[in-house]
Amino acid sequence: MPFTISIPLRFGDCDLTGIAYHPAYLSMLVDVNEAMFASVGLSWKELLVDRRIGLPTVTLNLEFKRPSTYGDVLDFEVHVRAIGRSSLDLETIVSVRDHVIWTVKQRIVATSLDNHKSYPWPHDVRAGLSRYLEPLDEA
Repeated sequence: MPFTISIPLRFGDCDLTGIAYHPAYLSMLVDVNEAMFASVGLSWKELLVDRRIGLPTVTLNLEFKRPSTYGDVLDFEVHVRAIGRSSLDLETIVSVRDHVIWTVKQRIVATSLDNHKSYPWPHDVRAGLSRYLEPLDEA
C-alpha cells in the first residue's frame, strides 16, 4: 500500500506561463517525504534534531511525462521499494486527474549528523517505513 497525499500547485510554483516550474517539484517531494515519515509517527524534527539522523538523497531519477498548470491538484503515491541497512528506495508517481505527470526513483540514506557516515535504521523507523513496503517483482 503506498503513502498518498494531494498537494495543490500554487501560483508561486509556476513560471510566467502558469506551467509548473520544475524545481518546485523537488520542494514538494521533500514535503511529501516528510509527511510520509510523519504518517508513521516519525517527525523529521525528532530524527534530525533529537536523534541526529540525517536523511540525504543520494540518488534521484526524475522523468517528466506532461506539464501541470496553476490550480492543478497533484496526487502523490509513494511506494517504498526497499529498506536496506541504512538505505531507503522510494518510487513516487505523481498524477493530475488520473494522468501521470512525473515519476521519481529516489534513494535516501540514513546518516549520523555527527560524522556524516551511514547509520543503520533504528528498529522503530524500519518498522514504520515497512508499512509502505512494496518490493518490485524481480521476475
